[in-house]
Amino acid sequence: MSAVKIWLKNYLVTFTDSISSITPTNVLEILILAFLVYNLLLWIKNTKAWTLLKGIMVLGICVSIVYILRMDTLIFLVSRAIDIAIMAALVIFQPELRRALEQLGEKQIVSSLIPIIDTNRDVSERFSDKTVNEIVKAASEMSKVKTGALIVVEQNIRLDEYERTGIVLDSVVTSQLLINIFEHNTPLHDGAVIIKGNRITSATCYLPLSDNMMLSKELGTRHRAGVGISEVTDSLTVIVSEETGKISVAYKGELKRNVTPDVLKEQLIILQNKSVTPKKFKFWKGWNKNEA
Repeated sequence: MSAVKIWLKNYLVTFTDSISSITPTNVLEILILAFLVYNLLLWIKNTKAWTLLKGIMVLGICVSIVYILRMDTLIFLVSRAIDIAIMAALVIFQPELRRALEQLGEKQIVSSLIPIIDTNRDVSERFSDKTVNEIVKAASEMSKVKTGALIVVEQNIRLDEYERTGIVLDSVVTSQLLINIFEHNTPLHDGAVIIKGNRITSATCYLPLSDNMMLSKELGTRHRAGVGISEVTDSLTVIVSEETGKISVAYKGELKRNVTPDVLKEQLIILQNKSVTPKKFKFWKGWNKNEA
């Protein structure tokens, strides 16, 4: 017992000395590290990097065994392969790394800390109320007759590379034009329409398909394309199912299915004013991923 008491006493003395020597800089450093580690783990969990991490853990165990048993030949090969493995990981996960940097830029950390250089405060609405009403009306009408549609609304990240895959229109957004574009057997019905501001810039555009395994198996290419473009850009995508006529909305990799025209209008209005609202914005508050 005496040995335990001595150990506890020494431990408490050391702990007290450590606490007394902590400075505000140390506290700030700990908070920054905690923030970085938390966001790194969150990013790993929400991307294919989670699978990579599990593979790295298995390889780490194997490498540890190699070093413990002092297998010189394998140690030599491992030391030479580490650099190649890092380069391969950067190539394989280039889309995820690119999206992480884009999300960091979207947070506008500098402008929030220094309001004087916040350029977004002077930016006008992205599109007019008329455009919102026309999109909602078109989606509602196409939903009634089960006409498939895929409408992408651009935000900060430009969609020029996807516009180039389609046919240039540069037309005012109207419900009649959107309905006519997606009408069966018309030349422009296959693919996505991209809207920039108050104009339809391009039709029949090809979009990247999402490889999210959590999406319902009953969803087709149209829904996967809608989610895919929302994963790599900050755009919002309106999807009308050709099979069921239900309206879905994809934003930031999340899919909200079976939305009403009123809900769709609310989300477009929020998107419309995002550029002039510097406060923190939670678009999908209360929504779950892939909610039916």
